[in-house]
Amino acid sequence: MRVQSLTLAAASAALLAPTTPPTVEHAARTEPVVRREGAVEAADLLARVRTCEPVSHGSYRSDDDTAATIPVCGTRDAVFWKADMDIDCDGRPGSRCNRRTDPLFSDTTAFQQSDGRYLSAELLPYVVVPAPSQIWDYREHGVRGGAVAAVVYGDRVQYAVVGDVGPGHVIGEASYATAKALGIRPDPRGGGTPSGVTYIVFRNTQVKPIEDHAAAVATGERLARLFVQEK
Repeated sequence: MRVQSLTLAAASAALLAPTTPPTVEHAARTEPVVRREGAVEAADLLARVRTCEPVSHGSYRSDDDTAATIPVCGTRDAVFWKADMDIDCDGRPGSRCNRRTDPLFSDTTAFQQSDGRYLSAELLPYVVVPAPSQIWDYREHGVRGGAVAAVVYGDRVQYAVVGDVGPGHVIGEASYATAKALGIRPDPRGGGTPSGVTYIVFRNTQVKPIEDHAAAVATGERLARLFVQEK
């Protein structure tokens, strides 16, 4: 069951001004295709997160009707969790993400592009973090809108940004574009996958402008190489 993402009013105020002109959106105008981004192997990333040192005060549910069994884990340079993937189709409407295709559609996201528009779930690979709660507050662990993430599914790695905020008790959600690039069915009505997805978010990182996927890939690849070499 997909859980609708929540847009936090405070999150939009946290958006920082871009340092480069918003000229990169054209790079995302074609839908992602299934591929592995960069040279870091999925197996190497998964080996690095084999063990969990929890940073959350408790665990999350994958959906409203499941048990709370998913902790957020941490290392010096990243936080990570292993969960399902629900499809976030929220944000700027498009041909595949709109009120007709998604009964839970919201035309807003917690974070915005450099031009003030909301993100496009069908064009931009992004992941969703839970709203701050007693379980975990992402803001206290070096995570913000635009933070760089490596999403691993099977033998595929997709780099993304933190782009939306969801309910405070559920974890495991990413944009239509993220799912499609990983070979996961992106349909918000019945797509996603019930398990097998690892989300690695690098602490104290931020892509500016948030919609610059090429920058997310370049930064993510560099950080992933360092991450797998870390002792």
